[in-house]
Amino acid sequence: MKIAVAGGTGLIGQSLLKRFITQGHDVVILTRNKSNKKAGEGLSYVEWLKEGTRPETDLEGIDAFINLAGENLNSGRWTEKKKAEILNSRIEASEESVRIIHALEKKPEVFINGSAVGYYGSSFTKIFTESDEPGEGFLADVVKQWEETAAKAPAAVRTVYSRFGVVLDPYEGALRKMLPAFRFYAGGKLGTGEQWMSWIHVDDVAKAIEFCIENTAIDGPVNFTAPNPEKMKNFGRTLADVMNRPFWAPVPSLLLKGALGEMSQLVLSSQKALPKKLQAHGFVFDYPQLYGALDSLIESPSKQTAKAK
Repeated sequence: MKIAVAGGTGLIGQSLLKRFITQGHDVVILTRNKSNKKAGEGLSYVEWLKEGTRPETDLEGIDAFINLAGENLNSGRWTEKKKAEILNSRIEASEESVRIIHALEKKPEVFINGSAVGYYGSSFTKIFTESDEPGEGFLADVVKQWEETAAKAPAAVRTVYSRFGVVLDPYEGALRKMLPAFRFYAGGKLGTGEQWMSWIHVDDVAKAIEFCIENTAIDGPVNFTAPNPEKMKNFGRTLADVMNRPFWAPVPSLLLKGALGEMSQLVLSSQKALPKKLQAHGFVFDYPQLYGALDSLIESPSKQTAKAK
């Protein structure tokens, strides 16, 4: 296939890129600046979101369009300016993605637009599936507008809203920020620890996106979460076990709110979101359980000792 990916230099984009190229697909990365990017076999770059660019001229014949572009939620305290950047970057990228698809003479078979389980708001008791209505709060409002923008794609193009949970990768994202505390024996629960964390291994994200491309029966919202969410306290305890570290230093909610402001929602909000649609269509997770997922990603002391031997 020929696949266009916007936001291809981020955490999920890089995992997708590796998977697609390994399997022989041609990948076109949409970027604001291609001068510092190195193309290669099966990989090319096209500029977009710059005055005068018309990326559609290089995208004729694509089979799938994937838009993952948007300001990183973890890139700074959520001031009013930062919140506007988070929203506007997603709307801008989605609007341009839709414009490109409309402009293509031959439309792609599928349009996969980034989204998030933040759509559901926060609840300590509800179980969320793709049929649930949007919740309340900043993230829920962002995701709702994000999906509404993507919904303007041509009706003939199958559109998927990939509602990502917390993507686990040791080099980027939430897990990377947690690791130093545990390495230095200071890991513990965040807030009450009772909040649900809907997580997914980065390799399962790439596998599930490919599954959605290939499975023509899948459209609309899709929860990209492992089938076994964990409460934050259990997540931390499992991480400590994998790293052979203690789990003892709690960080109170008030301290997190004081340090992070509104961005503390990322660790204090609670979503128990299940991948009902993926599983209904037969998707099989490589990492359905948290321990196995973390163990595959983290170089524990025991693993280092085994390698040394």
